Amino acid sequence: MQRSPRKKLLLLTGLLVVAVIAFAIWRHVGGKGGDAGTAKPAASAAVPVTVATATRGDIDLSLKVIGRAEAYSTVNIRSRVNGQLESLAFTPGAHVRKGDVLARIDPRPLKAALDQAKGNIARDQAQLVKAEADLSRYQNMLGKGFVSRADFDLYKANLGVARAALESDRAAAQAAQVQLDFTTVSAPFDGVTGAPLAYPGATLSADTTDIVVLNEIDPIRVAFSIPEDSLPSVRTTLRRGAMPVTARVTGDKGAPLTGELEFIDNAVDITTGTIVLKGRFDNADGRLTSGQFAEVTLPTTRLSDAVSIPVVALQSSTEGSFVFIVKADNTVEQRSIVVGPTSNDHVVIDKGVAAGERVVTEGQMLLVDGAHIRVEKN
Repeated sequence: MQRSPRKKLLLLTGLLVVAVIAFAIWRHVGGKGGDAGTAKPAASAAVPVTVATATRGDIDLSLKVIGRAEAYSTVNIRSRVNGQLESLAFTPGAHVRKGDVLARIDPRPLKAALDQAKGNIARDQAQLVKAEADLSRYQNMLGKGFVSRADFDLYKANLGVARAALESDRAAAQAAQVQLDFTTVSAPFDGVTGAPLAYPGATLSADTTDIVVLNEIDPIRVAFSIPEDSLPSVRTTLRRGAMPVTARVTGDKGAPLTGELEFIDNAVDITTGTIVLKGRFDNADGRLTSGQFAEVTLPTTRLSDAVSIPVVALQSSTEGSFVFIVKADNTVEQRSIVVGPTSNDHVVIDKGVAAGERVVTEGQMLLVDGAHIRVEKN
């Protein structure tokens, strides 16, 4: 079937319009794609990095070990008299002050003993008065010859006995008062109480039955062990004065606690090759609890005029450690270095980096020797 000339004309016109539109789209997309292609290499040529400057100065090397907090002093509170526990006057786990009442013992038996001692004093005071009067009377009679010397000496001796009996009674009353005072059990120092070890109604034996354990935690000690080869440097530092010690508790967001080295044990443990040291810390805020683990930092040696960089700048390869040095034209140089000891987040550089040179601390994974970089603000 033959198409009419009109239909052929319309078909050709449509094809021509489609071709023009397609060409225009190709030019538009292709031109932008070409521009993007030429812009991408320029944008990706500079690698974004962060840098730090190598510094020179004195560096305190430190030793980090794990220690355990321990109470500055621990006392098992016991009754000093036999008797029945009448009441407890503390809250378990609470802070108490020196002199606060912790427990009370039934005082009635000891109060009765004190009253008996006071009665003996009154009796013997009366006997002393009588003995003094008898001696005075017989002394007058002795001068007149109405009484023998032997009788006079007997009354004189009776006076001495009465005086001694009164002194004995007074001492017994004082002892009874002390025993009565012991029925009130008080805290010997500021501290934290533990769980009760005896409850009201229990019969206590003097100096035997525990009532509660009291821990002194302000100040508090942290005990830790260091290798024996670090001991000489610790002693050298101590010769210059007090040695600071810091402790950090896992999960504590506050600043590290600062204390002072207080104790070095008198022998090295031959099985581990370590020696026990203890630091003393103020603990008014209770951040350290007896038995708690803490990371202890102890300064050991001071290096003078040392060059250091952040530890994060270090890179490793089969040939050793290296860093990327930032040059004046914003390119980097991969440089091998000799690393010294580490202190906190910095490492000492024995060879390879000079003070004032900049090293890359972030972005090293995208770098090669001679790469262009763009320094980002930290």
